[in-house]
Amino acid sequence: MEHSNQFLGTEPVGKLMRKYAVPCIISLLVGALYNIVDQIFIANASYLGSYGNAANTVVFPLTVVALAIAVMIGDGCCAFVSISLGKKEISDAKKSVGNSVVMMIVSGVILAVLYLLFSEPIIAMFGGTVNAETFYHSKEYFFYISLGIPFYMFGQAMNPVIRADGNPQFAMISTLMGAAVNIILDPVFIFVFRWGMMGAATATVIGQVVTAILAVWYLLHMKIVRPEKGDFHLAGKICKKTLILGITSFLSQISLVAAMAAINNMIRKYGAMDPVFGQEQYAQIPMAVVGIVMKFFQIVISIVVGMAAGCIPVVGFNMGAGKKHRVKELFTKLLTAEALVGLAALILVECFPKQLIGIFGAANESIYYTEFAVRAFRIYLSMMIFACVNKACFIFLQAMGKALSSTLLSLIREVVFGVGFALLLPLCWALDGVLYSMPLSDFITFLIAAYLIYRTYSELNQKDTDIYPVPLQNEK
Repeated sequence: MEHSNQFLGTEPVGKLMRKYAVPCIISLLVGALYNIVDQIFIANASYLGSYGNAANTVVFPLTVVALAIAVMIGDGCCAFVSISLGKKEISDAKKSVGNSVVMMIVSGVILAVLYLLFSEPIIAMFGGTVNAETFYHSKEYFFYISLGIPFYMFGQAMNPVIRADGNPQFAMISTLMGAAVNIILDPVFIFVFRWGMMGAATATVIGQVVTAILAVWYLLHMKIVRPEKGDFHLAGKICKKTLILGITSFLSQISLVAAMAAINNMIRKYGAMDPVFGQEQYAQIPMAVVGIVMKFFQIVISIVVGMAAGCIPVVGFNMGAGKKHRVKELFTKLLTAEALVGLAALILVECFPKQLIGIFGAANESIYYTEFAVRAFRIYLSMMIFACVNKACFIFLQAMGKALSSTLLSLIREVVFGVGFALLLPLCWALDGVLYSMPLSDFITFLIAAYLIYRTYSELNQKDTDIYPVPLQNEK
């Protein structure tokens, strides 16, 4: 049992990358589809339209807060377990899983209570007061989404834990099942029952409950790291190590929330000064459009993060086992793949922006909606290649146990640049300044990431110190 995952140190790196990354990509894509599917159906419901889209944009960052806490616990546990198994420290791996489960449940309940108690000021903080109709839809959607927060967080946090236990396929299936339920129920609740924002949120929550139930089942049937009763007693040392390893995942998500809050409020402020969007009937358009652009970005980033996060068990095990040459090979393959994903996404947003915006109900909106959307896609996402490489660098450093470097780089990108440029550039270029804040942040961050990539390669060029020596023919 202890060595059942030794294949992580012997099988070809490319094969392992596919085995772990593909299910992780699918899991994250499906997770992203929860909110995106809601927005697609909302946008195509004539009685909701851009008001519903804007409300979805307002609430979206608040679901990211829940995701940030979940991935901090889940990714931290995944990295801790993988490194511990690489070092043959099975007891610590079990304790990390047990402690993480307790942290997942407690944090999910606390966040849901806070959301329900302070819903109106929270919605206002994220730009929900752009007009009365948007505020009404935001409150309705947020209430029901808040009820599902504990289930959402548990399912998302367990996903990387399940991968660390050597079963990325089940992690993928559990998320797929929940998303399938959401996709089936959304049109029923929105178009047949005409429940509006309540219907979209209810479909999402039911799907999240399904994923959480499957995660609980797996927890009771874990294969490699099956926690025992005593492992669920919180231990400060274990919790600290787990959370430190997951802090980069948390900061990459929570800092994105800070950037979204800044962007939403700048859109509300400078949209009110615009000769077109300053009119009451068009006030929600910039908010709705930027939300849609962010959703497309989220799809791309789900692929990027999925590839990198899927490699965490492989990187952690081989770093723990002292197989640096395998880690270097994986790093090279990952950076290449991430850059190619960024290139493909860049071609889509620059060449087909009208087709992309058409998916989100553009046919039901004014010409101002389409014109602003095309401009937003082409400007906001113009540095997608750099954005993808940056994300890969954040997560890979985290998987190697370099929490400080990964955390600092993530903070610089999302808070210093992401929030800073979103607040400063509109002073000169109004709404366009908000759009330019994203590509400028990604480009400057890449210059820093390039240096860290060089340093990482230098370290990985050092001689291996294999804990699990294997015959040369297995090292392909």
